[in-house]
Amino acid sequence: MQNVGKSSFEKNFLSFSSICKRLSSIFRIVYKRHHERISKKQDVLLPQTKEVCFWIRINNCFYSSNFNTVDINEAASDICLTIDLKKVASIARRSLAPGKPHHAQWLVTRKCNYRCAGCNVWKEQDQRELATDDIKKGLDVLKNLGIVELVISGGDPLLRDDIGEIIDYASKLFVTTVYDNGSMAVKKIDVLRNVDFVAISIDSLDETKNDEIKNVPGAWKRAMESVEKLHNNGINVSVTPTISQKNLYEIIDITNYFTKKGIPVWYCLYSYDVSADENQLFRLGKENNEFVIEDKQAMVKLCNSLIEMKKKNNKILMTNMLLEALRSFYEEDKRTWKCQALRNFIVIDPLGRVAGCHSHNFAGSVFDLPKMWKSQEFKELREVYHECTQCNYLCYIFYSLQGSPSGYLSLARDQWKNAGLVFKKNEN
Repeated sequence: MQNVGKSSFEKNFLSFSSICKRLSSIFRIVYKRHHERISKKQDVLLPQTKEVCFWIRINNCFYSSNFNTVDINEAASDICLTIDLKKVASIARRSLAPGKPHHAQWLVTRKCNYRCAGCNVWKEQDQRELATDDIKKGLDVLKNLGIVELVISGGDPLLRDDIGEIIDYASKLFVTTVYDNGSMAVKKIDVLRNVDFVAISIDSLDETKNDEIKNVPGAWKRAMESVEKLHNNGINVSVTPTISQKNLYEIIDITNYFTKKGIPVWYCLYSYDVSADENQLFRLGKENNEFVIEDKQAMVKLCNSLIEMKKKNNKILMTNMLLEALRSFYEEDKRTWKCQALRNFIVIDPLGRVAGCHSHNFAGSVFDLPKMWKSQEFKELREVYHECTQCNYLCYIFYSLQGSPSGYLSLARDQWKNAGLVFKKNEN
């Protein structure tokens, strides 16, 4: 096995061998996850070593972390992990590069087949969207810009006929998450096998309440079927309830229900757009008093409960830093973060237009990002975003919290952990 060619990445890690050592804890976690399942199989011999707890399959040959070829029992091959070294190396390099955005959300369509009560996308649907090849070119731009994590959403992105080709291309470049309202995932299950996460929106364990929120009969059943089928097919599916006054008192129950099944949960937080500018990048949330959180003490209690639960439940995919910021927001009416839009994250609409977040006016095209990123115009916009306090969209809060030096180091560590998402079980 040859070492990586000379680069800034090589200066930090020297070789693929050292990459594996750096990621050894990730492999051990993944290995442990499958150990119990595999050890129950009859006549399966698991590798026994204190030094190396994982194996890598490259071109149908098996290697330990120091790239010594190993002779592995065919019956035990289920526990081997297939790794795209090119993707891992690229993600590692980008995640550790300073002064670069790490997260992008691409709203690839405005088409939606649901009528959610807290959303206005379905009221303002638009058939215009970039062609497949243009999106691929845009994804190349994002990779070169430094993006590590990509969220593909909409509307419902799975309504695009070419979504399989888009996902296949994106999943080779980024830690990729695809959002679905639960209506399309089963129909498009084959195109979702290469993504790192599929996020399914379920806002209540009460079928009637969930369907009322989605404003579509049968929405709950379809979403529950999607989660179960994707999970049973080995796809990394997660459930993403939107926390609102409507379901505030059942978030713990939702969390326990799915995480006990081995299904991760992370959360959205009800918010709405206040801008009325026709040049706003992407109108999304609408004000609905039924969803605005009025019981702030219950929200504080929820944050405290989730922080405590996380000590024993690694399926809650929220950082303590984020939960503590939310707690301060509802307990003290205090924003402990400054928005880092157009620094740490960007948002792109179906036409390829870009802004720091969806609720501000678009500032250019994804294809212009290489020349605009360090421009005076973007520098001034960053200051505008930095002082903005008009929303509390949870994803924006999270990536804004990574703006400090300590937060940046935390993000770098998180990216190493997220690199484990590109490891797929070898089912051959």
